[in-house]
Amino acid sequence: MSDDTDADRLRALEAKLAAKRPVQAKDHMEEHYSQAQLAWRMVIELVAGLGIGFGIGYGLDYLLGTTPWLMIVFVLLGFAAGVKTMISSAREIQGRFDAEAALKQPGAGAPNDGDD
Repeated sequence: MSDDTDADRLRALEAKLAAKRPVQAKDHMEEHYSQAQLAWRMVIELVAGLGIGFGIGYGLDYLLGTTPWLMIVFVLLGFAAGVKTMISSAREIQGRFDAEAALKQPGAGAPNDGDD
């Protein structure tokens, strides 16, 4: 019988301690790491687009004997694809930050309609 009351008292104490503990704020270094990770992701997306465009263009130039014209065209297409991917990643990240802001403060993530 005393084991049950001790367990109940322990659960009540843990609940009180959990209520009194401050909410763990995000560590500044974790946020910095997260921002650096996002920046590297965008750089890698751009370089990957350029590399794939270069590879396809160089390969086709080698096969067709049209050096360097297809390589130039596909590098430009790869650059455009990399920029498009970077923009979509930035929108995804911005949407995530807007959602987090909306959860923290009502109206913070809502679009501004110009009424002040």
